[in-house]
Amino acid sequence: MGSSSAAMATPTQCAAVKSLASSKIGLHNHCRTFSLPLGLASASGSSAFFSSHRGSSLSLRFNTAIAAVNSDQIVSSDSTDKEESNKYYFLVANAKFMLDEEEHFKELLFERLRNYGERNKEQDFWLVIEPKFLDKFPNITKRLQRPAVALVSTNSTWITFMKLRLDRVLAESYEANSLEEALASTPTNLEFEKPEKWVAPYSKYEYGWWEAFLPPVAKAEAKV
Repeated sequence: MGSSSAAMATPTQCAAVKSLASSKIGLHNHCRTFSLPLGLASASGSSAFFSSHRGSSLSLRFNTAIAAVNSDQIVSSDSTDKEESNKYYFLVANAKFMLDEEEHFKELLFERLRNYGERNKEQDFWLVIEPKFLDKFPNITKRLQRPAVALVSTNSTWITFMKLRLDRVLAESYEANSLEEALASTPTNLEFEKPEKWVAPYSKYEYGWWEAFLPPVAKAEAKV
């Protein structure tokens, strides 16, 4: 019990503690950079401060690096798209099969054209009668009856789909410097014999339905 009297603070000591606390409160109100426990060395605060700034600096450099990488990827992607825009994919068969016999070819093309119109999308597929680019493919031309017709597009995925859909066609790809070069053709007159008796449940294709899908130059010539 005697030791308890030693633990009692005198009025003078209490006043000193209050004064010290007031001065510290004022200090904290004046400078809010850190809030440290009493007795923690100020060096720790400095260390935390510089560590925080080093972290911010590293984060900034990291974000800048990511932005630079993304920018490079965008440029690379644009370059790839430009290179790919010079590549054309095609299916080819004799004109009789493509334009007069195949049951669903006309419907498939007109449906795609309608879909493009609804989406305001530029047409990227054409029919080319006796295309000049076939001269580059002797292994194909020797298997073709003439005149030949090619379905040409810059969309490789759709051409693959149409190859599976039409089946009896040959497929390949080529490059050209311009759309005019890619779709160049040799003027040819198409004549199809009419069957003596039409027994299919759908109407016979009308002659010239394919003119809507000819390249711009060939389309203009067809109207003359």
